[in-house]
Amino acid sequence: MSLKKDLFTGVTYNAISKYSGIIVSLIVSAVLARLITPQDFGLIAIAMVIITFFSVFSDLGLAPAIIQNKSLTKENLSDIFSFTVWLGIIISLGFFFSSWAIASYYEKNDLINICQILSVNLFFVTVNIVPSALLYRNKEFKFIAFRTFVVQFLGGFISIIAALNGAGLYALLINPIFSSATLFIVNILRYPQKMKIIFNISSLKIILSYSSYQFLFNLINYFSRNLDKLLIGKYMGMSLLGYYEKSYRLMMLPLQNITYAITPVMHPIFSDFQNDLKKLSFSYLKVVRLLAFIGFPLSILLWFTAREAVLIVFGDQWINSIPVFQILSLSVGIQIILSTSGAIFQAANATKLLFISGLLSSILNVSGILIGIFIFNSLIAVAWCITITFTMNFIQCYYIMYRYTLKTSIINFVKQFISPIILSIILFSILLFISQLITISNIFISALFKSLIFMLIYSLYIQLTKEIDICGKLKNKMR
Repeated sequence: MSLKKDLFTGVTYNAISKYSGIIVSLIVSAVLARLITPQDFGLIAIAMVIITFFSVFSDLGLAPAIIQNKSLTKENLSDIFSFTVWLGIIISLGFFFSSWAIASYYEKNDLINICQILSVNLFFVTVNIVPSALLYRNKEFKFIAFRTFVVQFLGGFISIIAALNGAGLYALLINPIFSSATLFIVNILRYPQKMKIIFNISSLKIILSYSSYQFLFNLINYFSRNLDKLLIGKYMGMSLLGYYEKSYRLMMLPLQNITYAITPVMHPIFSDFQNDLKKLSFSYLKVVRLLAFIGFPLSILLWFTAREAVLIVFGDQWINSIPVFQILSLSVGIQIILSTSGAIFQAANATKLLFISGLLSSILNVSGILIGIFIFNSLIAVAWCITITFTMNFIQCYYIMYRYTLKTSIINFVKQFISPIILSIILFSILLFISQLITISNIFISALFKSLIFMLIYSLYIQLTKEIDICGKLKNKMR
């Protein structure tokens, strides 16, 4: 199968799963946001941030290493799986017994039960590493898409039923535990693994050089992505963390449901070009251009519809999230592209450079978070600092990628952004003019009106620049 067909097939099935999942996710979030307080969301946010830290140690970069290494035998995989079972037991118990310290640090006793319950999720996430990685390595994107959507739908449905029956914040714990356990059962049935009480450590050594730098990147990336929530919860309070967490999650929705339809398939497909960096670089430019035309204009639309988006999805009690979400939305375009960079480093066997770039990113992000919290002591300041550091990280990441990994000029990469930036400037100017000229009190009508204007301008630009011949494609379909 050709690269184009491989990529198209993978992205199509992932997109079907992700975009249908948007509906489920929004419905679940909208219902739970009206039944559960910002304080409770803040508690769950803290617990999820900490469990993510533990999950970094449970992964150890094994999944990308399994995808990258095509020569692993069944015996090797059984050894690695056995290692993850023991690791899962140790990590989940560690999280379970850390619950008292976590609750004491944040002075919230509810965190004890929350963390102990979520330790079950941590175990299943860990033991799922090998069978899940095999699904991606073998490019079973159709199966992955169907499996993911069904599990997401069922988990969301059960969470809503629990919340409606008075489960409170515990309704938020159902989906992660149900999803991780069910995904493991489905995956292990697809790719059965032999469990060994004593496993051969030499199988781990085969992938250690690759996975070790991947693990280090995951570790520092964790702090870069989660320190804001940890510090806001400690020094600014759980309610403010709840508002921030909702803003961040809403900002991440388009990011997750656009690039996450692409990035999971990129490493398995582009790893076939690990010995042809020129082809890898050329193929990646097409992905970058597509994402730039999606992400940059989308940032503009989210900026102008921030109020409508927050109120429609979460309701009036989350109105304090609007300015934070509006600022964070400016980083969506950059993050959409940046989120695909890891797959290129992985495919090029350059996890060491991925770690170096991640280390620089962490230094910048942490600096921005500390400035926003301890100097300005404001959620808005934190949002601006994070947006600025994302931009700086975008520059350093792609400089390292093209200079040291792909070993080619970055000029062609930069050229991909000229037209999308021009489109974004046009969209910003017109939407700003319309927003000042016309005020619509109904948030549904306002969101629809701005979106229609956005789509009209976007379509005209795409057609006039011949980026996509929309009219020609429509004529062909009507014949």
